Amino acid sequence: MASPRAARAGTTLGALLARLPAPPPRRYPAVQLIPRRWLNLQEYQSKKLMADHGVTVQRFFVADSANDALEAAKRLKATEIVLKAQILAGGRGKGVFNSGLKGGVHLTKDPLVVGQLAKQMIGYNLATKQTPKDGVKVKKVMVAEALNISRETYFAILMDRACNGPVMVGSPQGGVDIEEVAAATPDLIFKEEIDIFEGLKSTQALQMADNLGFKGPLQQQAADQIKKLYDLFLKVDATQIEVNPFGETPQGHVVCFDAKINFDDNAEFRQKEIFAMDDKSENEPIENEAAKYDLKYIGLDGNIACFVNGAGLAMATCDIISLNGGKPANFLDLGGGVKEAQVYQAFKLLTADPKVEAILVNIFGGIVNCAIIANGITKACRELELKVPLVVRLEGTNVLEAHRILNESGLPITSAADLEDAAKKAVDSVENK
Repeated sequence: MASPRAARAGTTLGALLARLPAPPPRRYPAVQLIPRRWLNLQEYQSKKLMADHGVTVQRFFVADSANDALEAAKRLKATEIVLKAQILAGGRGKGVFNSGLKGGVHLTKDPLVVGQLAKQMIGYNLATKQTPKDGVKVKKVMVAEALNISRETYFAILMDRACNGPVMVGSPQGGVDIEEVAAATPDLIFKEEIDIFEGLKSTQALQMADNLGFKGPLQQQAADQIKKLYDLFLKVDATQIEVNPFGETPQGHVVCFDAKINFDDNAEFRQKEIFAMDDKSENEPIENEAAKYDLKYIGLDGNIACFVNGAGLAMATCDIISLNGGKPANFLDLGGGVKEAQVYQAFKLLTADPKVEAILVNIFGGIVNCAIIANGITKACRELELKVPLVVRLEGTNVLEAHRILNESGLPITSAADLEDAAKKAVDSVENK
C-alpha cells in the first residue's frame, strides 16, 4: 500500500480546472520554485486557523483524553454534539478502530456518550481506506457543536498556473465529490479569476455568493465569508483552500463546515508557527528521516527502489517498471538543489528497506549536475557496501563526466541508455537473482 501521505497529497481541483475554459495568460513575470515537502494539518488545526481569521466555523474543543472530551461536551452546551477522531487520512466516518468501535465520526445529544466513545477512540488505531492496514493511532478527538445544514454548496480558492494567480471555484451543489458535479452538470461550476495585484473585489465576492445560490441577507453574509477566506489564503501562503460544504443553517447562518488547506512549502520561512503544527507522527519513520535531508520519500509495496529527481519523473519511472513486469518499492525524489551528501543519504535510506531487491536511478539533469549524482552514487556504493543490483540512467547536464565517473569506478553498476532500457534491466536483475 502507498504511504498515507501519498494518498493525501492529491487534489481533485487541478483536474477540475483543466476541464474549464482557460483564460488568456497574464503578462506577469514567472518565478519557478522548487517544492520541498508537504504540510498536512489536522482538521481542528485548519478550523482554528479559519476561526482566527474571522471565518465562521462550528464551536469546538480538542481533547486528548476521554475525561477531557466529556468536559468539552459539557462546556459546549450544544443540542447535539459531533465527535471526530483526528487523523490525517480521509474516510474516517467509515473507519474501524482496533478497540472494536466502528466509525471515527459520531453524533450524540448526551455528553456522557461522548466520554464513552472517546474512550474507545483515543489511544486506539483507526483504519480507513487511506491508512495502512493496521490503521493510525488516534491521539486527539475534536468535540464540536453539531449544526443542521439546510443547504450545501462548494467553494474553493486555489493558485492556478494557467491564470498566473488565484482563482475562485464554486458550485451550488456541495457536500459531494465536486468532480462528479463537473462531469454531470458542468454548468453548475463557476470559476472567477482574482487579480493578484488588485485583490478580491466586493463585486466578485457578491457574484460568487449569488452563483452559489445565497439569497437575501445570506448573500452578503456569504460574500463576507468569501472575502475572509481570501484574506486567510493570502496571509498563510496557501496554495488551496477548499470548503465542502460551504453551507447555510436553518437559523440563517453561513458556516464553513469542513476545510482542506494546502500550503506553499517554500513559504515556511514566513509561516514558522503554521509549519510548527505539522503532524509528522502519522508518517512512516523513513519519510521523516528523508525530510531531514530535503528528500521526498513515498513507500510502495514492490521490490525495486526508484531514485529520481522530480515527482513527474518518479511517476513515469514507477509506471515503466510496472509495464515491464516489475513492482516499485518506493520512490525517493531528490528535487533540484542536489548535493553529494544528499545522494549518499538517499542510498542509505533505500538500502535500509528490506523489501528492496534492486535500485533504479533515473536522473534527468536540468538544474541537477549529473556528475554530482555520479560522485554520490560511487561514494554510497563503496561506503555502504551495496548488496543489491544497481541500474543507472543519467541524462542532461554534465552527463559525459558522470558516465566517466561511473565507468572508471570499478563498481558493479549497470548503465542504461534510456528509461525503457533502465526499467528492463532493473526488472531482469531481480528476476535473475
